[in-house]
Amino acid sequence: MSSIIIPTLRYEDAAAAIEWLCKAFDFKKHLVVEDETGQIVHAQLKFGNGMVMLGSARDSEFDNFQKTPGAVGGVGTQSPYIIVSDVDSHHSRALEAGATVVVQPEDQDYGGRAYSCLDPEGNLWNFGSYNPWE
Repeated sequence: MSSIIIPTLRYEDAAAAIEWLCKAFDFKKHLVVEDETGQIVHAQLKFGNGMVMLGSARDSEFDNFQKTPGAVGGVGTQSPYIIVSDVDSHHSRALEAGATVVVQPEDQDYGGRAYSCLDPEGNLWNFGSYNPWE
């Protein structure tokens, strides 16, 4: 099997984040696992042939090493880049859902077009048409 990279994120309100990510970015639910209290312990969201995994921030060994942006002063330490075919229409969809755009869509020197935005909990997302595999 070839290597596959899947970004992971933590959210204070993972259930709300899942709904928002599906609405704003057109992710599709692949798997959502809740514990007995209804807290999201693991979720997988698909986008084309890619995926992100996420869960609720909680007191666990893993969470000692990964925090939400809100837990570290509002700044993220990583950000997924997702290839989309139409950057401007994707940007419009994200804006309609309430995304905070921090970098407007613009053509890149290295090719393609891209924009960056924050989700409601402050995670940074990048969407662009540049495909480094092509």
